[in-house]
Amino acid sequence: MIINHPLLGPRDAAEFVYLGDASLIDRPDWQAEDAAERFHDYGYLRDNPAGSHQELWYHEQGDRSWLVVTRDTLSHEITKVELARDVARARGRGK
Repeated sequence: MIINHPLLGPRDAAEFVYLGDASLIDRPDWQAEDAAERFHDYGYLRDNPAGSHQELWYHEQGDRSWLVVTRDTLSHEITKVELARDVARARGRGK
C-alpha cells in the first residue's frame, strides 16, 4: 500500500505505524462534568466500519509526522491524506 505523504510524496506503508481511529484527535475536556464518562468512551469505544474511514498513521521511518489517512477498509484504497495537525486545527483544537 502506498501512502501519498502531503510533504514527502508517495511512501510505502511499511514506513508508517497504524495508530487507530482518527477520532483520537478529539480528546475530551478533562474539566467537563462528565469527563469520566467521556474518557471511558474515548479510550474504549470504537467503530469497526466497512468502507471509508479516517485513521491515524505515524511516519516512524521518515519525518515522524502524524497523518490522517482516509482509507476504504474494504478495498484499502486511500482517498485522502492530511497532516494530523491540520485536521486537529480544522476541528477546533488549539496549537
